[in-house]
Amino acid sequence: MDRTRSLLLLPAFALAHLALWSQDLTPQPKPGAMICVATVANTSARSALLDRLTERLAKDLRDDKIKAMTMDSSTTMDHKLQPTLENGEEAKSKECDYILLTQIADPKARPFDPQSPQISIGGKVPSADASDPMGGSSGPVYRDNLQVNFALFLMGRLKPVLDTVILAQPSGNLSDNLLSAMDRESNRVSHELRKK
Repeated sequence: MDRTRSLLLLPAFALAHLALWSQDLTPQPKPGAMICVATVANTSARSALLDRLTERLAKDLRDDKIKAMTMDSSTTMDHKLQPTLENGEEAKSKECDYILLTQIADPKARPFDPQSPQISIGGKVPSADASDPMGGSSGPVYRDNLQVNFALFLMGRLKPVLDTVILAQPSGNLSDNLLSAMDRESNRVSHELRKK
């Protein structure tokens, strides 16, 4: 009797194990899929126009011939980027295939956190921007980089298709600086979706 019962439980255990294992596989991007872009989150101390950055990111993706729409729900404020319940429900209602999460962070605020792969263009350079209140006639000012963390998730999967960081170059005009980071993020996401 126990042997028969254990034989009946074996297929159920195998199916459960297979379901868990499939969650660990890297999901393959699908061409022509819809991306829901969560509102950009800002965990840094510097102010940013989050709605403007979110719309820029979605527009850049559409310009690259990728279906994208903005969401009302925001990216998590946690260091580890994972879709929230609100992200998932909204993306499902909008029939999206992917969720794109974006977070502005100050790398100096959390120096011991594990880091994602980085895309770095430039580095710590002096600000020579005439509009920079701390630059100009008093000489160059050295500013620390901010980082833009982003992750692309296939709906229903816990493991991201893409999880990386862009270092935003210092500038007197943070809004323009972060807009260019959104451009680089959309290029990276577009490249990932077209890779397969």
